[in-house]
Amino acid sequence: MKMIGVTTRLAALTAVLAFGVSASAPAFAQEKKKEPAKPAAAPAAKEAAPAKDAAAAASKSAWVKLCEKAALARKDKDGKAVTEEKSICLTHHERLDGNTGMVLVSAAIRQVEGSDKQHLMIMVPIGMAIPAGVRAAIYSKEQWEKAAKNEKIDEKTLKPIDLKYSLCHPAGCTAEVEASADVITQLKGGAGLMVLAINAAAQPIGFPVPLDGFGEAFTGKPVDNAEYGKARAQLMNSIKQRQAELIEQYKKEQADKGAAGGPPAAAAAAPAAKPAAAAPAEKKK
Repeated sequence: MKMIGVTTRLAALTAVLAFGVSASAPAFAQEKKKEPAKPAAAPAAKEAAPAKDAAAAASKSAWVKLCEKAALARKDKDGKAVTEEKSICLTHHERLDGNTGMVLVSAAIRQVEGSDKQHLMIMVPIGMAIPAGVRAAIYSKEQWEKAAKNEKIDEKTLKPIDLKYSLCHPAGCTAEVEASADVITQLKGGAGLMVLAINAAAQPIGFPVPLDGFGEAFTGKPVDNAEYGKARAQLMNSIKQRQAELIEQYKKEQADKGAAGGPPAAAAAAPAAKPAAAAPAEKKK
């Protein structure tokens, strides 16, 4: 549980960079097209990844490395419980919805001081089929460009990575698997990580994760956690402000529609009461 708590805190800190940079990630064909808003519907939240910013995203990175010290319990050779302080690091990417702050997808490599094992962690929104797990594949630059154009990728050239869900919480469900040295090398040299999950309707949902800057973040020094904590607070405030603006915009649009259509129609008059049935004619004696 201690490991999970540290991992969650580190992941939360990385959201600020994801909002500022990953917000401009390319919109791939797997993402559904927006439908016209219905007159009576509230304004739909815009995903923080406009396609027009795709070119700018190519030169930026939303990968960041964060580390934190944590006391981890283990058993020594005699079976006695001992506690050691270890450094836990996440090289992490997270993409948020710019209006709601909801995590659309996140990916990370977790490293624990003194351990040779590293883990690939991917979080997707709740509502996915748990038994199916998550499947990911690392794309080359050429394959990533084809995916962006909705062109067919030869699946035989891909090396699928299967991840099993390990934890679900209100923000999403996390799946993980041990990341071999080969996987780390592929991540450093790849252009993108395509994540596939199965939703409740048994339909595959694609989550593209660009790998620009992963290598530099992974091998570089961690950023300052305190600074990221402050920046995240600012991020949440900006999202709240955006939500308030959307609500006011919606109210104004509804008011304008009402004014354009003239005053509300008067309530329909109640149906006239039927005349009372005439009393039966008196019979002549």
